[in-house]
Amino acid sequence: MTDCDVLVIGAGHNALVCAGYLAQAGYRVIVLERRGVVGGAVVTEEIVPGFQFDLGGSAHILINHTSIVADLNLTAHGLDYLDLDPLFFHPFPDHSAITMYKSVDATCESIAQAAPEDADNYRAFVAQWLPMAQGMVESFTHAPTPLNLARYLAFADGIPRDWQGRVSTLMRGYGQLLRETFVTPKVQALVGWMAAQSGPPPTEPFGAPFALWHPMYHVSGMKRPRGGSGMLTQALARMIEAHGGAVHVNQPVARILTENGRAVGAETASGERFTARAVVSGAHIHATAAMLGDAAPAKLRDRMRKARAGNGFGMVVRLATDTLPDYLARPTGGAAGEHHTALQFICPDLDYLERAYGDYAAGRPSEHPGLVVMTWSASDASLAPQGKHVVFLWAQYFPYALASGENWDAIAERESARLVRKLAEYAPNMTPDHIIGSLIETPLYLERELGLPRGNVMHLDMSIDQMFLFRPAAGLGQYRGAVRGLYQTGASTHPGGGIMGASGRNAAAVILKDLSRRKV
Repeated sequence: MTDCDVLVIGAGHNALVCAGYLAQAGYRVIVLERRGVVGGAVVTEEIVPGFQFDLGGSAHILINHTSIVADLNLTAHGLDYLDLDPLFFHPFPDHSAITMYKSVDATCESIAQAAPEDADNYRAFVAQWLPMAQGMVESFTHAPTPLNLARYLAFADGIPRDWQGRVSTLMRGYGQLLRETFVTPKVQALVGWMAAQSGPPPTEPFGAPFALWHPMYHVSGMKRPRGGSGMLTQALARMIEAHGGAVHVNQPVARILTENGRAVGAETASGERFTARAVVSGAHIHATAAMLGDAAPAKLRDRMRKARAGNGFGMVVRLATDTLPDYLARPTGGAAGEHHTALQFICPDLDYLERAYGDYAAGRPSEHPGLVVMTWSASDASLAPQGKHVVFLWAQYFPYALASGENWDAIAERESARLVRKLAEYAPNMTPDHIIGSLIETPLYLERELGLPRGNVMHLDMSIDQMFLFRPAAGLGQYRGAVRGLYQTGASTHPGGGIMGASGRNAAAVILKDLSRRKV
């Protein structure tokens, strides 16, 4: 008899979501995680005494488009989501700002103050593209079969009269789309900087959908687990255990065991073996290929290894501070304002973003990077001691491999200081004397500590040739792995990176269907 019905390798949020659905369905599940804590890139740890730092994703937006939290009853397992509004706060060098709320009306009122020419354009943009954006959500929450893609994406709102114009729009870069849609660089930047979070630059062909998704932020809003982003994965682990599953940390898997071309379990680095009816890898596709070794067919093995992780694209600096950013566009004297609840954007226009990407393309850190500033302690006092705060800076663009040949460990402090100085241009109180401690997550750190090859937080580049049926590779796009009995979930699979859990939920649906056809 096998040790379990399903063995899950890795405890990232998608792997845990997948395991949760399987355990809830009555299957015996074991999860093996290489680190000492579950969560993968959705984890929170006390790096500076008294301060809770997220090590990976922080804003919980995409998961709100799914039924996962309700399906798995995660509230009963300790998940306490805080609703956050406004969503985005975008200050500009002229000390004006746009605040984006869940309400379209409130957002348009803010746009009218800073960029009046575009308030009506923004409302029309949201209305025009919302049906398609809703179709994109549906396509993300189902396996990317040709039928599903046609049903939910291509014809989600019927065949548009101007279908040729629609196709032409989708083929453009989002920079071109936004420059044609909005008059002012400010609104172009508001939508464009959020689109850039998936990685592709404004000029990349077929990049327009990253901006056309924007209307969905007004539908989903934004949430945060009280206590930190990692409280989601902690709740998932408790849910799995409550349904009879087991979650083992400090258990790195060395290889996937196969017999007669079928995955039958895994062996850990210490030599312990676990057998199963089915195996799920939540690890990066490159790590999965390494664990399979020569067991995978040569053609699929080659495709797995060639799946493009790119050259990273961002880095993070996490600060413990004694104040909040005091923005020139919305001065508060360092006290909490409503804008500190939001993601705070530093990216004045698309030209700025393109120059930052140009530095990256040349193999050097961006001289003037775009920032997403996160001050979650303004809405969750459990993250820092009284009167203190956490300030996280996500920055783009920063290549993993540097043309100069420099090592990231050697230049981490230099680049961290660059990000703090950039924030200080907009919030002058953010000086080193207000910083109590920090964690610098360079692309190398992200690879080494979080298992993200080449520092790519999306696992693989989110370009059209590596999306939908082609993620992670041709022939492997529907969650079934390179050998029978093996399944794949995580950011390497459809729909890609971000805290959504759709990959885990979709993979579980495929596995449940397959297991129901097989006898124990």
